[in-house]
Amino acid sequence: MLRKFKIKIDGNEYEVEMEELTPTPQAAPIAPAAPAEPTAPAPQAAAPAQPAAPTPAPAPAASGTGAGTPVKAPMPGNILDIKVKVGDTVTEGQTLLILEAMKMENEIVAPQAGVVTGIDTVKNDVVSSGDILLTIQ
Repeated sequence: MLRKFKIKIDGNEYEVEMEELTPTPQAAPIAPAAPAEPTAPAPQAAAPAQPAAPTPAPAPAASGTGAGTPVKAPMPGNILDIKVKVGDTVTEGQTLLILEAMKMENEIVAPQAGVVTGIDTVKNDVVSSGDILLTIQ
């Protein structure tokens, strides 16, 4: 799969195309079980850490954890923007959200076409590598 990235270096913006040589398929049975458990404790864990987090946190919980292919964080970072919402139809390669890591903005794109069935993060959330960000079916 060919993926495009925009990179800014010293004020100059470059568009880079990268080909994924070995796709990483996700096991289907893991998708429904994994998001269901972290979603309930997430608002409790977020509430003591950040007082402002409980207000946006119910949105992912209310959207429900979707069944399908999980989109995981490729690296630790901060969620700057979420470009989709539950129920949106997405195409393969479409930008789903922006993840800031090491002062670079990384576009997280859809690995497949489908419908967003669950969003498991919120704007300004800090995520670790491998955390499930959203689910596409």
